[in-house]
Amino acid sequence: MFLPGWSIWCILLTLRLTACLLETSEYDSNEVICSQGLSECTMRDEMFLMAAENTADVLDLKPNFKLCCKNTTTCTLCLEIDTELYIQPEKSAEDEGHSGSDEEDYSEETMSPKASVTVCYSTAATMPTCKKVEFTVNHATLTQQKLAKVSFVITKPGGFHFGNQVSVYPSKSTHLRREAVAPPLEEVCSQELRKRVPKCLVPTVRTVINHKMNQVELQFEGRNVTLPSVCIQYERNGNCQSWNTRTIPLYSVAPCLCLQVWDEDDQRSARSVHCPFKNTDFQHIIQKNMQANVFVSASVISRDVRSLDTMLFWNLSAPCRLEGDVWVCYEGKSCRQKNTVSQQLVNGTWKQNSKGHWENVGVFENIKPQRSPCVMVKINGMRQEIGPFCLKDTGRGRWSLLVVGVVLLVCLTALMFYFLNDFVKKWVWSWRHGVFVKLGRKGHVVLLSPPDVDDGVSESVRQLWSLLCNQGFTVSVDMWSRKEQCSLGPLPWLHSQLLKINSLGGRALLVLNCKALERTEEWTRFSKDAIEMKGGEKLPPQQPSPYHDMFTASLFLIQADKQLGKAGERFVLVKFDSHTKQTHSSDRNLPELLQGLPLFQLPSQTQSLLAELTVVPDERTSCEKTWTT
Repeated sequence: MFLPGWSIWCILLTLRLTACLLETSEYDSNEVICSQGLSECTMRDEMFLMAAENTADVLDLKPNFKLCCKNTTTCTLCLEIDTELYIQPEKSAEDEGHSGSDEEDYSEETMSPKASVTVCYSTAATMPTCKKVEFTVNHATLTQQKLAKVSFVITKPGGFHFGNQVSVYPSKSTHLRREAVAPPLEEVCSQELRKRVPKCLVPTVRTVINHKMNQVELQFEGRNVTLPSVCIQYERNGNCQSWNTRTIPLYSVAPCLCLQVWDEDDQRSARSVHCPFKNTDFQHIIQKNMQANVFVSASVISRDVRSLDTMLFWNLSAPCRLEGDVWVCYEGKSCRQKNTVSQQLVNGTWKQNSKGHWENVGVFENIKPQRSPCVMVKINGMRQEIGPFCLKDTGRGRWSLLVVGVVLLVCLTALMFYFLNDFVKKWVWSWRHGVFVKLGRKGHVVLLSPPDVDDGVSESVRQLWSLLCNQGFTVSVDMWSRKEQCSLGPLPWLHSQLLKINSLGGRALLVLNCKALERTEEWTRFSKDAIEMKGGEKLPPQQPSPYHDMFTASLFLIQADKQLGKAGERFVLVKFDSHTKQTHSSDRNLPELLQGLPLFQLPSQTQSLLAELTVVPDERTSCEKTWTT
């Protein structure tokens, strides 16, 4: 039998059902409840596109969500639909023109005709699902209005989704559409039936204050190994920040601190919210933490210097939203006396910052900055005021910053002179030579040995190589690169080294001795003879080839540079163990080919050589012109 008062008062109030408790029912997925006049009620699935016309008129639909529980243990969300039907009256025998035995047979059939109603439901972005209810009509027991009611429950294996909106309508007649909204999971889990809903089985947490460790320990029932997901928030509507440990520092605990706990697995999205510190036996400790975590900052801005119209801006931050008063006082004995100019901390003006604390701001006008204004705060529920928070003496601060800046500048200058001593010496050397040149980066140096290398020359070349390496140059020595010269040849190897000099900077140092000067004179003479030969394209037989001798390759490239007007840009002459004075490009004792190249006597002119190697290429021309005066 149909129960008229079954859920009607809740449905008439709202279809959302968020204001009333969900009803429970021991369900049978095929159970249909029919009113008087209907019998043999059954329900089966029907395809939406294959649904036939209803043989009974649907006057109204009332969808309703409820909890369907099976075996009194597990409950899922199901949809109950109450339908109000209008049954067509039976046709009389006279209208059909029947008589005799035919009339008797027809009367038996019309007394219990079959009828059916198909009702469909759908959610957003899903195909409709239909249920066909079939029943037998007994016209003799129907009411005079030919009205009947049919109620049935639709279940799913996992239940309907919480918070979803469902549209219910008769097939082939979508104009009679009713909406029903399932209650959210949080609301269902807050009721007494939460233990019977699988998705409401969230972990519970218990807080224990450990005074020795100054921390709050989180204890989860039945969780010794794996921890549930936890986040902490100040105020229930505050931002929840993820928390991955079992303890919370005691200094960060506030009365409004809440914990959200949930399980990520098993598709359980419900969360339990605990705010255990609002009413606790250790309220004095929490109030002390609360007072220590209140921060106030103040700043003064002058809108008009002549009228002394000054405003004081204050900013108060605390873990919880507070109620109280803020006022301005001036530094001295009377600062703790509350004046008439005060502002209240209003609950609606608080905003949460990125750290999770709540902030409130305000401004006081017509402030006298000469009297050192301060800010005092009185929080409701606290015995003592908080403050005073006074402005800092900006004048002293500026002088302190100036003194600190000067001291830092002096220290930085001393450190630069200490660590850059060699650079300073090179700058001084450049200035003494008549031009203040720029010091370039350390480049590449090639050491070219004379034709006859004895032990003394080898040792001098090694010492020069060590000196240049310590100064930061990359150095290549010809007599240590015999393997590369054999594979490439002397001239190609030297040409590759000069390419490095062109890209990195640096010079090629040609070491001179008596044998080197003699070979240079001979090579110069042979070169002149070769030029004077008419049509001569080959060197005389006595002339060494630059492809077989490194010293000859050096002379060959020096001659090529002189012909291009670039004498002295890539090659420098070096002499060891000589007490003669420096000879420059005007020295007539050098062979004609080497005249014009810088010449340095080592070790007496080592610093001059290092300065020459570090001079920026575009400055060398002016330097050399100055030296040749």
